[in-house]
This record gives sequence, C-alpha cells and structure tokens, in this order.
Amino acid sequence: MDLSNMSSADLRNLQEQVKRELKQREGQDLAKAREQILAIAQSVGLPVKDLVSGAVTARGGKKTGSVAPRYRNPADATQQWTGRGRQPKWVKEWVDAGKDIAGLKV
Repeated sequence: MDLSNMSSADLRNLQEQVKRELKQREGQDLAKAREQILAIAQSVGLPVKDLVSGAVTARGGKKTGSVAPRYRNPADATQQWTGRGRQPKWVKEWVDAGKDIAGLKV
C-alpha cells in the first residue's frame, strides 16, 4: 500500500480503521490471555479468587497484613516502630540514655 499517493482524507480514514482494528485486537488478546491464565491456575489447583486478589505470594505462602506498631515515641505519638528492622533514631536514643525499651511499648 503506497501511502504517498493517498489523499489526506483517505489517510485519516485509514487511521481510524487502524485505531478500530487495534482496539478490537487488544480486546481479543486480553480475552485470550485471561483464558490462558485461568487454565494455568486451574491446572495447578489455584483458586481464581486467590489469583485475582493476590492472596498468595510467589513462594506459596499467604500474604500477611501490615504489622501493628509495638513501640511509640512518648514525645511524638506519630513516631511508631513495629520492632522489626533497624531501630529508629528515637528508639536508639532512648536505649542509649539507659532507659528500658519496655517503656516505649504501646
């Protein structure tokens, strides 16, 4: 197809046809992908609701929610710590001052 010999109106018409065709094919591709994903899930015995909700991690374990904070800064209640990972600066300062971390428990 030689586009250089087409009029502007013909090119616009062709552009609209291409847009419609792409939209239709994207819908078909999406439907085909869904079917394939569902078939894979069924073949491994994975419930579709878990697949859709993301309730199962890649390692097969259940996802857990966020961890509730166990410690709170008495000087600033917005500063909280779950007790996991590195100690925040305010916790380290508390402990370095010779105070027991139990005094920060929520």
